Amino acid sequence: MKPSDGNKKSAKRPSKRVVNKKKIDHDKKESEIKQPKFEDCIDEIDNEIRKRRSKWTLTILAWMDFDDVSQILRIHIFKKWHLYDPSKSLGPWLNRLISNQIKNLIRNNYGNFSRPCLKCAAAEGEDLCRIYGKQDSSCPLYKNWVNTKKSAYNAKLPLALENHSQEVYDRFGQNVNIEDAAEKLHLKMQQVLKPIEWKVYKLLYIKHLDENETAKKMGYKTNEKNRSPGYKQIKNIKKSIIEKAKKILSGGEIDFI
Repeated sequence: MKPSDGNKKSAKRPSKRVVNKKKIDHDKKESEIKQPKFEDCIDEIDNEIRKRRSKWTLTILAWMDFDDVSQILRIHIFKKWHLYDPSKSLGPWLNRLISNQIKNLIRNNYGNFSRPCLKCAAAEGEDLCRIYGKQDSSCPLYKNWVNTKKSAYNAKLPLALENHSQEVYDRFGQNVNIEDAAEKLHLKMQQVLKPIEWKVYKLLYIKHLDENETAKKMGYKTNEKNRSPGYKQIKNIKKSIIEKAKKILSGGEIDFI
């Protein structure tokens, strides 16, 4: 049985003219969404800022509390307001903007001045170091930090200015790229270490495995009671690695700046 003409017409797809008209109407509606004023959204902005109070952990900075941070965030949002797409929800956009700016503030006011040990693979609990035993000026990286950044780091602590004028005003502007220096050290160590020492070095200081995990990866075993596998082998190889690392660092072969 053949379909009637009416059924044929109803089965037809919408013409391109109809589709284009719908698209134009949709685009027109989107364009008619007006950009809200910053002032009209200030309550929502302040509410989103208040939610991030717990993210500001630099209470050690006596000169900057969260009220100061809040004002910095408002100014930053105001400057970026023209980038907000009113067709999308405001909350997620604010969340991303505020979170990124807080990270930047923490980095600029503290992270850039902290001692290199906080980012070093050789650092251990408290102030210990796998290479030098203690985190002090025996390490060229630490020594360079003392000479270039420690004064700026101390200047950001809540100290009385009248008793610490030298630390506050006698500041250096040099920068130390810890990650870049570490990469250079790895390359130097690869050149001077024996193949077996280089394998242990990579496991301990690049992949950050502990001694037990490193011994297992190397296939070391032990017959001694109450001793972890490969205790002597790892101990002897680490001693050789540390001596060669000290020689490279003290010889000025790594450019820290």
